[in-house]
Amino acid sequence: MTDVIAFFPGQGAQHTGMLGDLAAEYPQIKDTFTEASDAIGQDLWQLAQEGPAETLNLTYNTQPALLTASVALWRIVTAQCPAMTVKAGAGHSLGEYSALVAADAVDFADAVRLVKKRGELMDAAVPAGQGGMAAVLGLDEAQIRTVCEEASVAGVVEPANFNAPGQIVIAGAMAGIEKAVELAKAAGAKRALPLAVSGPFHSSLMKAAAEEFGQALSNVSFRAPEFPVYHNVDNDSATLAEIPSRLLAQLYSPVNWTGAVQACRSAADLAVEFGPGKVLAGLNKRIDKTLTTQTTGDAAAVAAAIALIQGS
Repeated sequence: MTDVIAFFPGQGAQHTGMLGDLAAEYPQIKDTFTEASDAIGQDLWQLAQEGPAETLNLTYNTQPALLTASVALWRIVTAQCPAMTVKAGAGHSLGEYSALVAADAVDFADAVRLVKKRGELMDAAVPAGQGGMAAVLGLDEAQIRTVCEEASVAGVVEPANFNAPGQIVIAGAMAGIEKAVELAKAAGAKRALPLAVSGPFHSSLMKAAAEEFGQALSNVSFRAPEFPVYHNVDNDSATLAEIPSRLLAQLYSPVNWTGAVQACRSAADLAVEFGPGKVLAGLNKRIDKTLTTQTTGDAAAVAAAIALIQGS
């Protein structure tokens, strides 16, 4: 049995029809979606299958739906590979909650309710149209920080996601984002383009959501994780007492995915991405070509993951 690093994607991995081909073969899919739907009083399976995409992509819908998809895939693989040893885990933004559920650090139903609330607060923190994000390709971290500093005369703009070398996302006020895109192109960026998101996530503008979300976190019971979960805010594992504060800070702090992969890398040579799509597999390839990342977003990918874990 091969040791594994468990990775869980964030917003952007979702799509209508996700896991539909797996539902007939694995009852864990429907069972997990039913459990999540009951927790928040919303039919997440219908939303995931039928959308429409615009509704699924609303932050407060995406987050519970994607968490549920990731946990369902985790349950399938662990049922097929009961002797699997997870040496480390991490999640990209929302995916951190999936990782904590997988590590049995929080009850699944509590996590679903938490991310639903998180999505609502993130959506409400900045009025629609006043904040956003942009992806910048081809500049390094120092160049991005300079661009953000210079653009901040127009409005708040900050690094938000260090996704991979040369692939960084910025977030902030729309005027700041527009100025930063212009400056990034002038600095030699291969591409700099606004993203279709509803707010400036993982920036200081999200601090407006922090107080109420802190209250929601305080109402949830956490447990010590069964495997180390490396948090986005510092790429380190947390003690039981530290978990809520790490999750709260993540709301308004950058996600350093490059650092997360590097922190986990020595734990094992096989990573499994538990979620629809291949977002993290693509980023991981740019971060460390020696790390194999197997996806699980469809029946063929799940079968391949199980075979790799079982060493067959």
